[in-house]
Amino acid sequence: MPPAPTGANPILFVTQVPVSGFTSRSSTFGNHLSTVQSAPRGGDLMIRYPDGALRNLTLEAGFGGSGFQGANAIAVREPSVHWSGNKALFSMVVGSPTNQYEWKDFYWQIFEVTGLQKGATVQITKVPNQPAAFNNVSPFYASDERVLFTSDRPRSGERHLYPQLDEYESAPTVTGIWSLNPSSGDLRLLNHAVSGAFSPSVDSFGRIIFTRWDHLQQDQQADADRASPGAPPNGSFLYADEAQGAARLGLQPEVFPEPRLDSNPENVANQSNGHTFNLFMPWQLNQDGTAEETLNHVGRHEFAGTYLPPTFTNDPSLSYYSRENLFANRLHLRGDGGVFHLREDPLRPGVYYGTRAREFGTASANQLIRFTGAPSLDAEVMVITAVTDPATAGFTDDGATPAAAHSGLYRNPLPMADGSLVAVHTSETRLDQNEGSRASPRYRYQFRLKTLRAAGDVFTADRTLTAGVRKALWYWDPDVRVDFDGTLWELDPVEVAPRAKPAPPAAPLETPERLVLQEEGVDEAQLRAWLTANDLALIVTRNNTSRDQGERQQPFNLQVPGGTRTTGDAGKVYDVAHLQLFQADQVRGYGGVASPRAGRRPLAQVLHEPKAKNPANGTGPAGSVKLGLDGSSAAFVPARRAMTWQLTDSAGKAVVRERNWISFQPGEIRTCASCHGLNTTNQAGQPTPTNKPEALRVLLQHWKQLP
Repeated sequence: MPPAPTGANPILFVTQVPVSGFTSRSSTFGNHLSTVQSAPRGGDLMIRYPDGALRNLTLEAGFGGSGFQGANAIAVREPSVHWSGNKALFSMVVGSPTNQYEWKDFYWQIFEVTGLQKGATVQITKVPNQPAAFNNVSPFYASDERVLFTSDRPRSGERHLYPQLDEYESAPTVTGIWSLNPSSGDLRLLNHAVSGAFSPSVDSFGRIIFTRWDHLQQDQQADADRASPGAPPNGSFLYADEAQGAARLGLQPEVFPEPRLDSNPENVANQSNGHTFNLFMPWQLNQDGTAEETLNHVGRHEFAGTYLPPTFTNDPSLSYYSRENLFANRLHLRGDGGVFHLREDPLRPGVYYGTRAREFGTASANQLIRFTGAPSLDAEVMVITAVTDPATAGFTDDGATPAAAHSGLYRNPLPMADGSLVAVHTSETRLDQNEGSRASPRYRYQFRLKTLRAAGDVFTADRTLTAGVRKALWYWDPDVRVDFDGTLWELDPVEVAPRAKPAPPAAPLETPERLVLQEEGVDEAQLRAWLTANDLALIVTRNNTSRDQGERQQPFNLQVPGGTRTTGDAGKVYDVAHLQLFQADQVRGYGGVASPRAGRRPLAQVLHEPKAKNPANGTGPAGSVKLGLDGSSAAFVPARRAMTWQLTDSAGKAVVRERNWISFQPGEIRTCASCHGLNTTNQAGQPTPTNKPEALRVLLQHWKQLP
């Protein structure tokens, strides 16, 4: 059968020598690594025209080739088209070991390609002033023509902190989304993603949309070491701080969040469940790095199922189940994975396609879904819809016969401007693995670009877009010679077409906070300038006792002693008196204090940034601010560093814990009206609080007295 016809626009995509395994090019996390084991060389940047004609753009520009993959070898990933449709960004790693046993450092770098029109001369140039000795991937254009991308550059660039290790397997991860002015070299970290951010893009509303890995839990590697003190398998220890020559303190207790295991003595004493968290959710971010949150503040309750362990075991008001009747969504993300490869529908702004995939084994391929997420939508009415049959969410390595509706595994959905749908597909239904050898690998999956056709209420793979791109090549891995002769994978398709350039959304200071500034005689511009100069942000919550009506996992009957009270039933009422803040410090090391391995994992540490000069709170726990009688809180926090927090009682005991990391920009003033912000109403049926936060007033009065 000849390749399928497509609409009026070309498709840019990459080819990739097949690869699989932990933290490889195709995995859900740790996919940024540039070794030949993680990203075998031999792929190219390709363009496919509507008549089926193919061009190898990198080969035309003098990059890559067949045969031995040596100094000129390349791997390519994630093209992104400019608003004009006339050029594109992509990441490419150049070079491979030229001799057996040769270990060299190679890095993904960002390049720009022009000459995409049929018959035009292709030109590929490296984007100037990007971080040179780090992996820069997932590039895309901002509305102001800055280049945005993810990178494994440490948060502040310190080489001794490289690489940042994730919160799960303590594997290298990207540190967040970065913004670069290529002309001036101005480089900014837009969000500090502790376990990684993936596949970002700017949507039609001007928001950065991306997948973020949320894994805010205690260190499982350290838990394993505590269980085997005589022979700790990971050699976990704690650095005294992030400095290069920091003292090494051995294995220390962690301060946040609660321990992972129900049997931990701390959990037993507090009558609480262990806390584990592993989810890939859709997030949003303004193009200047402000207002980071899950897409439209959608959470696990709405998108990721209703079975979540309650914090405390001795409170019958708490439940494993959220109030599902409040939410429109009924198709949930996997608890051992999430949504990947987000792509907005060009014909339906605010509708996003993605891959609903498991975390391991399927090369981030499974079922295709779409979901609603325009800024005007409340999280309660956002809905996930199956695009491919639910059977494609599974796999058949248990020996079972695949369901008749199981049409294979899918990834990289591409809704086209003509209304058609393209995706990467393999007809395989099992987990991927190498069925060959190290020297001659043969992976199960054959990822190909295909059109999709309707099959009842869902879609199924139809016709390939190419006849297949074949190569015969070999390379050193570097210990073993690896030979490959076959069809390359086809990944990361994007449509080459002009798009309207969206204006970034405005984020003015909200009325209650603006009124407090006015009443205290504080000029907003002056305050923001001071925050920026000190690399700080200001965070405000109007009423911490107000929690969303769907919440049933953490306490929702809350009161400030002598102050406001919000309850949703007649159950136990908890006092909340302080907001304790934590910052993500890269202080966990592994391998033992004598010979640590490279990189450090971030851990939650009590707020200690010297510039964050909040009012003294002698009655509260370290790193805390006192709640106002109206339930409000306000605090200065370090910018461009992930932050989290918890509400405590008067004695400093945790009551309600934040479950995500959030980062802020210098000069940002960020308001959360409620603790666990409301979709529509809180537990008492009340709307979003609009009180003028008294804690902000106290903080501003304190600020005016600072030297």
